[in-house]
Amino acid sequence: MSETKGKVIQCKAAVCWEPKKPLTIETVEVAPPRGGEVRVRIAYTGICHSDAHIINACISAKFPVILGHEAAGIVESVGDGVTNFEEGDHVMAMFLPECNQCRCCTSGKTGCCEVFMDKNYANGLLMDGTSRFSIKGKTVYHFFDTSTFSQYTVVPAISLVKINPAAPMEKVCILSCGIATGYGTAVNTAPVTPGSVCAVWGCGCIGLACIMGCKAAGAARIIGIDINPEKIKNAKKFGITEGVNPLDYDKPINEVLKEMTNGGLDFTFECVGTTKTMEQAFMSLHKGWGKLCVVGLAPDGDTIKVPPFELLYGRSITGSLYGDFRRAKHVPELVNLYMRGEIMLDEFITHTMPLDRINEAFDLMRDGKSLRSVVSM
Repeated sequence: MSETKGKVIQCKAAVCWEPKKPLTIETVEVAPPRGGEVRVRIAYTGICHSDAHIINACISAKFPVILGHEAAGIVESVGDGVTNFEEGDHVMAMFLPECNQCRCCTSGKTGCCEVFMDKNYANGLLMDGTSRFSIKGKTVYHFFDTSTFSQYTVVPAISLVKINPAAPMEKVCILSCGIATGYGTAVNTAPVTPGSVCAVWGCGCIGLACIMGCKAAGAARIIGIDINPEKIKNAKKFGITEGVNPLDYDKPINEVLKEMTNGGLDFTFECVGTTKTMEQAFMSLHKGWGKLCVVGLAPDGDTIKVPPFELLYGRSITGSLYGDFRRAKHVPELVNLYMRGEIMLDEFITHTMPLDRINEAFDLMRDGKSLRSVVSM
């Protein structure tokens, strides 16, 4: 039995005290898990744009907060009523829970969970309305019920997945969010059909995962769209058949793409997170059947402007949370796919660094110099 079970643990964490300020490394107190919760020692955590959106004030949150939602670690202890995890299990944190009881979870139609959709994550508290983090008696808030920028964190059991203990946690941790989201949007949400013509806006981490998914699904053409020529060049090893830089043209990119594809695309994927690119991706679809999958996260309050008549032509728009993967079933399978060499992960990880350099990881992402940085806890 863990020597720390039932006790408060002191550890290091990267804390965001206010928007638009660097994170600071602090000593935090992490309370024991309560009913239905698990305390996890985080081994590795990825740096995702969703974390940056909180820092940049694009998404609201309560402060001070411990961010992070893309991670792998080891179970330290479990709370009352938890029977599917035990001390020593290797696990991955999931920002999207899976209660297996709500209408969504039991429908077989979606990877969404009503626990996620009904909960106000902006309140920064766990499901019982309290926090497990504090600094010198001051409450520190949670993010997505995961808060993996802490060496220890408390997570609802429904937000964890058990994985193969032989899997390298410094690699598979990035399956907690970005890679699975992009890949799953192509193979599950769209789903891309063999021989189809696809285009992906944004050749960053999630866009490359979408490209990888399009290739796995048998797309005949995969067009990567980015204003950075180096990103287009890099995307070739993930599966694009051709690249387009909108800055190279003096007319709207949707007109360029329609000319290239005999009337438009079968599937488009928006992985940038701006309404402008979402609208471009929609207007690039072929009439009658084209489908836009929105993957990028736009700032709070932004809206997409789409001429309603265009919908009557049969074009459609959908979105995707975590690529519509079912966590308990599919995440262990994704881990094993990686271990068999059937999906790429190593190629996404451009930097690995210790916790005290976490702000550098955000700088690299902001400056477009990294795909995924992984922080060793």
